[in-house]
Amino acid sequence: MRVGIIGTGAISHKHAQAYRNIGYQVTVCTDINEEAGRKFAAAYGAEFVRSYEEVCRHPNVDYVDVCTFPDFRLPPVEACAAAGKSIQVQKPIATNLETARKMIETARRAGIQLGVVSQHRFDDSSLFLTKAIADGRLGKIIQADAYVKWYRSPEYYARPIKGSWAVEGGGALINQAIHQVDVLLWLIGPVKEVFAFWQLGALHKIESEDVITVALRYASGATGVIQASTAMWPGYSERIEIHGTKGTAILTGDKLTRWDVRDDSGEPPPLAQEVMSGSSDPMAIPLEPFERQFRDFGDAVRSGRQPLVSGEEGYRALELVLAAYRSCREGQKVTLDGGL
Repeated sequence: MRVGIIGTGAISHKHAQAYRNIGYQVTVCTDINEEAGRKFAAAYGAEFVRSYEEVCRHPNVDYVDVCTFPDFRLPPVEACAAAGKSIQVQKPIATNLETARKMIETARRAGIQLGVVSQHRFDDSSLFLTKAIADGRLGKIIQADAYVKWYRSPEYYARPIKGSWAVEGGGALINQAIHQVDVLLWLIGPVKEVFAFWQLGALHKIESEDVITVALRYASGATGVIQASTAMWPGYSERIEIHGTKGTAILTGDKLTRWDVRDDSGEPPPLAQEVMSGSSDPMAIPLEPFERQFRDFGDAVRSGRQPLVSGEEGYRALELVLAAYRSCREGQKVTLDGGL
């Protein structure tokens, strides 16, 4: 597959390395910072062009990968729709639901694939758990929580756009913990109600939250908590805890670190203790889950099927995040309708 990349910031290098490892070719790229874009192009053997439109209609591109800040999503989707090219965007899908809906509708009308990068679905631990839960090995799920108590330095937030509502859509929940939001929704199912509290700029000089706690009620009747922060020095590996009537599974970083299940049988759990996490360094994350997601998206483009993390899946994660933000602002419980 030949990939065009829009935006050549830090995460684009992870993408480019993953593409190289699976035999995909980054053929063209662009960035509003031309110097950075040209440097990226030289590093990965790509052609630099001056506009995202050129990337989207480039004849040597099979699909487009958007690695920009989340306020720039709809224009490249529209350009790809016009060119008949599928498109994958970095999480979150957008900063608001109206834009996310337009992206999904535009892609659907054009018959192109729209994917959202949420690579932790492709961790060995997540892949094991989705089957184990479906097979009933944990019994009925009664509680499912996520804890993302990370740390980001003052330098990380030095640019005014970082942690801003307009450009990033918020803080720790939408930018860091949205991965765990997506994994919870994938493993446990939709959330019906949330109640949340936040602290805006508790440690950092940002306008959005760097500490938030969200109480959840899933459609299944299970309950849960999401705690997200970038203010917890020195930063701790993220954790997902899933408790069922037969036992408990705990994900730490990218690994399954506990599997305490009564009278268990079936495939042995992939237990491990050496984990990788972006708890204090955003780039300290493994490449293999990206590689697996990009293979899945490439296959979806070739076959015309939906990718595992489609635009609709990205919408659901964003819907939960924005419901939590609304609860914080209004001081009351928010019910999610789950509709598109």
